[in-house]
Amino acid sequence: MNLQVGVKVLLKNNEGRFLILKRSEEKYGKLSGCWDIVGGRIDPGTSLLENLEREVAEETGLTLTSTPLLIAAQDIMPDQERHIVRLTYMAATSGTPRLDMVEHTEYRWVSFAELQQETELDSYVGELIEKEIFKG
Repeated sequence: MNLQVGVKVLLKNNEGRFLILKRSEEKYGKLSGCWDIVGGRIDPGTSLLENLEREVAEETGLTLTSTPLLIAAQDIMPDQERHIVRLTYMAATSGTPRLDMVEHTEYRWVSFAELQQETELDSYVGELIEKEIFKG
C-alpha cells in the first residue's frame, strides 16, 4: 500500500468568509465539479507548513496572514493501493485569488452557513463541516 500525506487549509478572509474552489475537469476528471479547499500532497523532505504555503501560492496566488492552526487529521483510503493522511488547517489570508485554471475553474468566498448548505462539497471537507470543526 502506498502511503501519501496531504495538507489542506480553509482560508478565512478579513470579512470572516471562507474560500472554496471548484475542481477542474482537466485535472480531476470524474472528481471534477465539486467545491474544495486549497491543498495537495506534500513534497517529502519539506515541512508541512512549507507545503501548505506552497499550495496556497500555487493554487490562489495568496499568502497566509496568520499561523495555520491544525484542526483535523483524516484517513482517506480510496482503494486498496493508497492510504492518504490529510492534515487540515485553518488560516487567515487577504486579497483576491488568482487561480491556477488547470486545477480550479472558479472560486467563492462563503459564510460558514453557506458552507454547511453546499451540496457539491468535497466529501472529506463536508465531513469536517458537519462536525462543525471550522466553526468558531
